[in-house]
Amino acid sequence: MKSSAPYQTGQRLPLEGGHALRLSVNPRARRISIRIDTRKGEAVAIAPSERRLVDAVAFARSKCAWIAERLAARPGGTAIEPGAVIPYRGGSVRLEATGGAGAARLVEGPDGLRIVSGGEGEAFARRVINLLKRAARETLQTRTDFHLRALGQRPVTLTINDPASRWGSCSPMSRSIRYSWRVIMAPPEVLDYLAAHEVAHLVHADHSPAYWSVVKRLVGDHRPFRAWLRDHGPALHAVGR
Repeated sequence: MKSSAPYQTGQRLPLEGGHALRLSVNPRARRISIRIDTRKGEAVAIAPSERRLVDAVAFARSKCAWIAERLAARPGGTAIEPGAVIPYRGGSVRLEATGGAGAARLVEGPDGLRIVSGGEGEAFARRVINLLKRAARETLQTRTDFHLRALGQRPVTLTINDPASRWGSCSPMSRSIRYSWRVIMAPPEVLDYLAAHEVAHLVHADHSPAYWSVVKRLVGDHRPFRAWLRDHGPALHAVGR
């Protein structure tokens, strides 16, 4: 039986100015919102149900100027190649080629931190990303376990992936948490907030005041960390793309 809603999740619509709008339904959303998908260069209208997509489309069309401004301001991707400087744990690290086929490794010298790696082209980038993924997994596992213990929660299955714009997700039923490896480029306190954010969903699956009180109990005032991800996150998602 076909849906009676005029719009469906996943549908794309043109916006004034030649931009694209993608429709998305998130049952956990408490209100209609718009986000910018920096990877795909399009706006995403989010509604709590398909029936509310009508309102989401109207809201997005009223924000065409804002959407155009945000899309125009999205950062260009930093290539993962020798000589590039990329963010790392709130600072920066220079990438250097060693020749050969050796794995990427961190090296600290008088000029600061470097990632040196073998390989050329895509092979070089793949080795560097693998190193960053390993660092992200190790650090996120440590901080996730810390917050689990603080809440008296059992262990979870932790997965590292590379979503287009999200930083993490939690499935309380399967007790699994997924993180973006890119958070290893953010300051440690922001990474710690992300771990607390996802662990808190094991207690409350929504973003209710009760949920945020759990996050506050774990990391204190979470607003600066959320603001950091909002302001700097697009640049991290653009690295290597």
